[in-house]
Amino acid sequence: MVSIRSIPSTPSSLTYHDLPWVIEHREDRCTLCGKCTSICPKEAIQLTYRRQRMPQLEVLKKKRGSTYRTFLGIRQKTNLNNRCIGCGMCSMVCPNEAIAPVPNSNDERARFHSHQNGDAAKRGGRRNVRESLLDRIVFNRISMLTDPALDAGRHEFSVNTLLGRVLSPEEYLKRQMAGEWIPPTREIFPFVIGSMSFGALSPNMWLGLLQGVAYLNEVLGIPVVMCTGEGGCPPWVLRSPFLKYIVLQIASGYFGWDEIIRAIPEMLCDPAAIEIKYGQGAKPGDGGLLMWFKVSKLIARLRGVPEGVDLPSPPVHQTLYSIEESVMKMIQSLSMAWNFKVPVYPKISGSTSAKSVLNNLVRNPYASALMIDGVDGGTGAAYNVSMEATGHPIASNLRECYLDLVAQGKQNEIPLFAAGGVGKNGNVTQNGMALIMLGASGVHIGKYVMQAAAGCLGSEKNRCNVCNIGICPKGITSQNPKLYRRLDPDQVAQRVVDLFQGIQVEMKKIMAPLGRSQSLPIGMSDAIAIDDKAAADRLQIKYVC
Repeated sequence: MVSIRSIPSTPSSLTYHDLPWVIEHREDRCTLCGKCTSICPKEAIQLTYRRQRMPQLEVLKKKRGSTYRTFLGIRQKTNLNNRCIGCGMCSMVCPNEAIAPVPNSNDERARFHSHQNGDAAKRGGRRNVRESLLDRIVFNRISMLTDPALDAGRHEFSVNTLLGRVLSPEEYLKRQMAGEWIPPTREIFPFVIGSMSFGALSPNMWLGLLQGVAYLNEVLGIPVVMCTGEGGCPPWVLRSPFLKYIVLQIASGYFGWDEIIRAIPEMLCDPAAIEIKYGQGAKPGDGGLLMWFKVSKLIARLRGVPEGVDLPSPPVHQTLYSIEESVMKMIQSLSMAWNFKVPVYPKISGSTSAKSVLNNLVRNPYASALMIDGVDGGTGAAYNVSMEATGHPIASNLRECYLDLVAQGKQNEIPLFAAGGVGKNGNVTQNGMALIMLGASGVHIGKYVMQAAAGCLGSEKNRCNVCNIGICPKGITSQNPKLYRRLDPDQVAQRVVDLFQGIQVEMKKIMAPLGRSQSLPIGMSDAIAIDDKAAADRLQIKYVC
């Protein structure tokens, strides 16, 4: 056995208290069953022989001495590759409550040593800033006398929104009378399950989401849709009636689109929409990345690549050279592929150039919407510097775009969808309705769905956040059968149904005091306020204190 003192010190040597999570182990309760070490996704703990000095004092003989005992115990590893991520799986399986991770109360120094082998640190999971501007927005316009508030429990509400270009009544009737083409629209629930690919998510998680969405639509009549993310979806889904609840995404890597193109003649119905991804909130200006850990045989076959290789996407679509060309070429060609019956819209990352993209969409009759992904978005593999310091907060970016549409008189024509930090601290309906009143027609939610429907252990306090390397302890973002079999698709589907039913109830509780029941309060900024003067001025809403 090598003594701990014989291990040479190096510039990257760390102790337990230098790590973000420290494992507390109670030897008096431990039975050495080994369950904790076998389930730990990072192999952060190990059973090892330990030597303990036992001081002895013989008072009568006035002698001091020591004896030593050797025993089998738990030891935490201190190298960064095996650092504890605080997921708590060890405490979940321990039959004696003998072990648990606790956040480091000292200044953890591991962040200074995260650059290994010349590669900058990256992770899955969102940024670790806990404060959210959206959480501070309140709904303070309450109708009580001149316009009585509504009974949220018994009144009929229309809480759906439209995805697709909306013509004015005059233009619609004119085209209808002349037999001309009318842009396709979909009536959908304003909270959309955002872009999480079949590859980023495990097969069981993806199936659970689809089951839940199908039940919401076909049984409860709540028209929820979900987006595939890059990589397409299983071939049987493309040839099933469930396709009408799915938004197919095409990104700069074009992964999975061979299967989609081949399936078009055999599709039983049209998809809900087509999303062209130009950017994402997790890493603006960069392409997607599915790390080799998650490229299983099934994912490799669907994407048409070798098994076990990294799948990076280019930062831009390689065949496009300008915003105008991308709008014309991509949107028109994809509209043509589905005979101009499916809404087609781009997804961009929040930035100061978002208005430029929007103004080009306004001039293109085939563009159906604009999706903006703010700085807090994304759970995929991304470098820390991209997640922490690159992008634009969604609230002000969305507001700029909406007010630009208002100035052009087009606010009811091109719907805006927003994402990035919605439900970051659990207030999903509050955050979503705040964005709707700032001008969004709907919002995309991703990580909140995983946390609510599948028990994701990740948090904004840097807990877990290993979505990118395929060792998700819950089996949500892993392609390893030993891990994703822990996840029951039926239970995920049940939780998805519960989640969206709850969101619908909360939406009514927000709309009822406003006296609004027949339409979403899109752009109704006089109904919201915030306790930050600078934010109120920036968003052009009321300041309260």
